[in-house]
Amino acid sequence: MTAIQAIIMAVLQGVTELFPISSLGHAVILPRLLNWSVDLRAPDWLAYLTVMHLGTAVALLIYFWRDWWSFALSLIGRGERAASERRVFWLVVLATIPAVVIGAGLHKILTEAFGSPAIAAAFLIVNGFLLYFGDLVAGETVGRLDQLNWKGALAIGFSQCLALIPGISRSGSTIVAGVIAGLKHAESARFSFLMGTPIILAANVYEAPKLMKQGASLGPMAILSGVVAGVVAYATVYFLMRYLHKNEFEALSPFAYYCWAAGALFLGIILFM
Repeated sequence: MTAIQAIIMAVLQGVTELFPISSLGHAVILPRLLNWSVDLRAPDWLAYLTVMHLGTAVALLIYFWRDWWSFALSLIGRGERAASERRVFWLVVLATIPAVVIGAGLHKILTEAFGSPAIAAAFLIVNGFLLYFGDLVAGETVGRLDQLNWKGALAIGFSQCLALIPGISRSGSTIVAGVIAGLKHAESARFSFLMGTPIILAANVYEAPKLMKQGASLGPMAILSGVVAGVVAYATVYFLMRYLHKNEFEALSPFAYYCWAAGALFLGIILFM
C-alpha cells in the first residue's frame, strides 16, 4: 500500500468509525471503487485495519480520560458521586459482554459472508433506515447516563453486535439503542464510545498475534495510518459530541441521508460500472 492510500484509509477510518456510517463498510467498499489491487483478507491489509482501530481507541481514551479517571477513583471511593460513577462503570462493563461473547464466535463468519462490496453498500442503506428510525422514536429524550438501567445497558451491548455486518455502524446502532432506552443523543453517544473503547482495544490485542503469525508486517505505512487515524478520530469525536449536545431533535437524520445516498451510489457503481 502506498503512502497516499494509507493516509486515505486512515482518514476514512478516523471519520467513519465514530460517525454512525460504518467504518467496516467503507473499508470494504472504497478499495473496490478506487480499483486498488488490495486483498481484503490478506494479513497485511488486516494489519492496517488493526493499527488504524488502535489509533481510534487511543483517541477515545484521550478524549474521555476524565470519565475513565472518575471510574478508577469510584472503585476505591465512597459517597454518592463515587457510587453513581461506579454504577455507570459496571453498566459499561455489562454492555461489553455481548460483543465479546458473540463477536468472538461470529466475527469471522459474518465478515466473510457479508464482506463483499455490494453487500456492504446494501447494508449501508439499511444503516440509514436504522438511524432514521432512531430519530423517529426518540422524541424529546431527556435521560442522563446515570439514569440508565441494566436492561438498557445490556440492550445497547447487544445492538453493538450488529456492527459485525459490514455496512452497519457500531456507533450508529448503539446510539440508536441508547436513545430508545431513553437517553439523550449526546449521553447515548458518550456511553457508546465508553463501551466501544475496551472492545476496540481487546480486538487489537486478540488479532495482532494471529496476524503476526500469518506473516503480517507493521511497516512505516501501517504506523503512519494508525497515527493519522488517531488524530482524525479525535477531531471527529470532538465535533460529534458538540454536534449532539446542540442538536437533540433529528440529530441522526443527516447521517441517515448520507447512508442512503452513499449506499445507493456505491451499489450502482459496483453493479453497473
